[in-house]
Amino acid sequence: MLFLICFASAQSQEKTITGTVTDQGGIPLPGVNILVEGTTTGTQTDFDGNYAINASVGATLLYTYIGQSDERRLVGAPNVINVQMQEDTQALEEVVVTALGIKREKQALGYAVAEVGSEELEERPEGDIGRVLTGKASGVNITQQSGLSGSGTNIIIRGFNSFSQSNQPLFIVDGVPFNADTNPSGRQGSRQDFINGNNGSSRFLDLDPNAIESVNVLKGLAASTLYGSLGRNGVILITTKAGQGGRGVKKTEITVTSSLFFNELASTPDYQNQYGNGFDQAFGWFFSNWGPSFDRDGVAGWGNSSAFDAQGTLPHPYSTASFSAAFPEFAGARYKWQAYDNFGNFFRTGTVTNTSINVAGASDDGKISYNANYGHLKDLGFTPGNSLNRNNFGIGGRAQLSNKFTVTGTLNYARTRFISPPVALSQGNGATGSGSSVFGDLFFTPRSVDVAGLPFQNPIDGSSVYYRQNNSIQHPLWTVANSGTRQSTNRVFGNLGVQYDLNENLNIIYRLGIDNYSEANTNFQNKGGVNSNSNDIRLQSGVYETWTNNNTIWDHNFALNGDYDITEMIGATFNVGFNGRRETFSQSGVSSDGQQVFGVLRHFNFLNQNEIQGSFERNVIGLYGQVELDYDNIFYLTLAGRNDWVSNLAKDNRTLFYPSASLSFVPTTAFQELKGDALGYLKFRAGYGTSAGFPDQNSDSYPVANRLSLDTQDFQDNTGTNIVTNSTGLTLGNPNLKPEQVEEIEVGLESRWWDNRITFDVSVFQRTTTDLIVSQPLDPSSGFFRTNTNVGEIKGEGIELDLGVNWFRSEAADGFNWNTNLNFTANETEVTDLGQDTDLIVYSGFGNLGNAAIEGQPLGVIYGSRILRDANGNFVTNAVGDFVQDSQDGVIGDPNPDWVANLINSLSYKNFSLGFQLNYTNGGDVYSSTIATLLGRGLITETLDRENTFILPGVKQSDGTPNDVQINNSDYYFNNVLFGPSELQIYDASVIRLQEVSLGYSLPKKFLDKTPFGSLSLTLSGQNLWWDAINTPDGANFDPNVSGTGVGNGFGFDFLNGPSSRRYGLSVKATF
Repeated sequence: MLFLICFASAQSQEKTITGTVTDQGGIPLPGVNILVEGTTTGTQTDFDGNYAINASVGATLLYTYIGQSDERRLVGAPNVINVQMQEDTQALEEVVVTALGIKREKQALGYAVAEVGSEELEERPEGDIGRVLTGKASGVNITQQSGLSGSGTNIIIRGFNSFSQSNQPLFIVDGVPFNADTNPSGRQGSRQDFINGNNGSSRFLDLDPNAIESVNVLKGLAASTLYGSLGRNGVILITTKAGQGGRGVKKTEITVTSSLFFNELASTPDYQNQYGNGFDQAFGWFFSNWGPSFDRDGVAGWGNSSAFDAQGTLPHPYSTASFSAAFPEFAGARYKWQAYDNFGNFFRTGTVTNTSINVAGASDDGKISYNANYGHLKDLGFTPGNSLNRNNFGIGGRAQLSNKFTVTGTLNYARTRFISPPVALSQGNGATGSGSSVFGDLFFTPRSVDVAGLPFQNPIDGSSVYYRQNNSIQHPLWTVANSGTRQSTNRVFGNLGVQYDLNENLNIIYRLGIDNYSEANTNFQNKGGVNSNSNDIRLQSGVYETWTNNNTIWDHNFALNGDYDITEMIGATFNVGFNGRRETFSQSGVSSDGQQVFGVLRHFNFLNQNEIQGSFERNVIGLYGQVELDYDNIFYLTLAGRNDWVSNLAKDNRTLFYPSASLSFVPTTAFQELKGDALGYLKFRAGYGTSAGFPDQNSDSYPVANRLSLDTQDFQDNTGTNIVTNSTGLTLGNPNLKPEQVEEIEVGLESRWWDNRITFDVSVFQRTTTDLIVSQPLDPSSGFFRTNTNVGEIKGEGIELDLGVNWFRSEAADGFNWNTNLNFTANETEVTDLGQDTDLIVYSGFGNLGNAAIEGQPLGVIYGSRILRDANGNFVTNAVGDFVQDSQDGVIGDPNPDWVANLINSLSYKNFSLGFQLNYTNGGDVYSSTIATLLGRGLITETLDRENTFILPGVKQSDGTPNDVQINNSDYYFNNVLFGPSELQIYDASVIRLQEVSLGYSLPKKFLDKTPFGSLSLTLSGQNLWWDAINTPDGANFDPNVSGTGVGNGFGFDFLNGPSSRRYGLSVKATF
């Protein structure tokens, strides 16, 4: 009886508790778990953050939500308990954005994801988001084309998966695919590449780093399965502040950031100032710098030459008869024999101004939030004729409607204008490609030639003039004034999403995304240029090319998402959906040559016109699904798959299914005794993923069919008749072509030690690509030269380490804190099978110098001319003591680094903060025309020893005896290093670099109380402030961070692409 009375009394005290749960900004939180502690009674908040639960007076309610600190409330007399949760900094770090924008607990992931926050992206001297990310994540290799402002950037994640298809990652901006191509010459345009692919912006340059909230990098195939074939090279997920939509902001907040940076030449060679141009210590107006000394006396002194008078002057180079008509004022003029500062006089200190304004806010109830931002970047490069201007505007918002609907959307506009002088490939003797090169003409200018002091333009016809009487080299100032590249891009991208909550566990989402840009391009050179090494007569006759690239992506995504508790211990989430993507690209324009009137850049002023035209269309339809099973926060199993249908292959080969699976096991949750003062968290993970490489817009887009090209008004005959030509393509279509297939296995470990003071993450992966798409030669008698086919296999494997150390962690807000993060990457891709008659394919560069795929070798080895060896491996020299070139080319270097490490430090004390990032790349070779030119032309300090002789190591070709033939300095550097076998231009590219430094100060709050500012901070920062390529000649001051063959699959080459940039300056950030 007493038991029954007590039971009835307890039941009478149980009642229904209701309330609303919000975040610290007052925004309702749906899906908050509420549990009566000590029981199995629980519920979740609905879409509007409301809940109802039965509990007895005296019970404790536990409120839990991902990213928020746990909250507890004691049930008392009130029937309403409203809870405002606070962000859990540590927990927030454990929630990451994955494929298709799905947020998941990090401990549930069976694969590696790298996260970069806005604080690592904002207020940086560099406006290119790709370059800002350099060194921020393990496994991600970022290389710039050059230090030119606006030049392209190469991004490779976990090495190369293919040598014929694109290896660039997929960019996703606010959930929508974002085209990040680099297409200075277009994809399928018929024009010749005037700039050899070295001078176009990567289209992710249209993004403003100051407007980005976060970046997540999905490295492996298990992580990117839901993106299908588009995610095979990794995925860079970008959430903009507009895409964030002002969430978490309780009132309207305005943030203004203004920066001024200086952009200067970083890699200035250490020029020698002892000798001028000529050869063998004799004067001559040559390209080379092996002439007399600037001193009168001595063996090499100018006093030994009859070309000089007693004052050390010689006839002005423009005083000869060949220049008399153009420059009569120089008749009889004398020229001072001395060293001139051509680098200092040619280059300038550029400036970078960057202003960003961000406005974020929300309604009082938090159901409506918004964000708007504007950014303006003006980057004046250190090279004359180079600049970058960009304007960005973005707006985004989120609205929770009363009928279970949530609407989100963003709209962004970017206008980018890039201007550059031409920088065609050069190898120390003028441009080697079909274009001019301002760097190629400047770098080997002799020390005794005054670039700035010599007129560069013939006043009669406007042509280039220089110190050489035969005018065999183009004056670099003429190049800047009369040729260049212009690229103006207008871009609109954004999305509109609608979510409907069927119930508290199930919702459907539809998202429409668009990315459209129109890129107007111009390449030009007035007539009167110099055709030095290229066979392109347009350099002399003048060329004018204008064309427009239009690219549009429509992306549709419809998904059903669910989150259920199957049992008390087992939970399940799932996502199934449809994705449709249509991409169209069109290129149209005109290429003209044969300029009639100098300086008039209009097509009607050119004799010949050719059409520039190309197009590409592709539809991708995908069905996907993913399910995650969670056992008591201990064990997670994720199964996913996607089936793609791609339009640009034959029907039988255009579909492919990509499965993936991943596991996550947390021993420290399963076995609590493992946790202690030392070990706080341990997780093992494993993943398997697949993908495919369909022919893309950067390769042969329609390889299954033959092509017919039509050229209108191709040329005129001697009677003035327009000749129209039609021709079939040289590539035979292959209707049996299949996509490349990629699969990857990844395992990893995550741990935290000593109260999270040390964190450690390691990933090991192995990736295999089969059915490689390669170009196979055909007998020309067939009417075709080649066809595409599937052969071979490449395998890549690597390890990625991330170590975090919290050296000092103060509980006080103004205490001393010091955090260090180290990331380490080592990977290699090997060619295991080429599957055809040849075991060698040179796929980038030139036939006799480029990156090669060779069975049994790392992918991308440098293939070129080499020194002849005898049977014992000794070098072979000829009768005059120079190295003999082998008649057979071979492997001369491996550009793949052994490993790369980045050390990032963050320190703070009171209102001061200090951060710096060091990078070290160990190993990897580079073919450097810059170093070879500086040495071979006798320009830098290493070439000062001119009175001694050299004996090259090796044996004589004539009799095999050790070489004892003496050669002088110019013989060695000019005959061998510059114009000898390419093997002599290979250098170890190991480099240590101070990548970033920043010093910040935030004004104390007490100083701002009576001002409109909520916060005010100043930051001094610099980028690429110092480096040392430790195994290259000191005098070259060479920076190996260069992509000489442009953005693509080629790497390890420098073709006088230009110096690197050093940037530093001040930023001011204020909030209102």
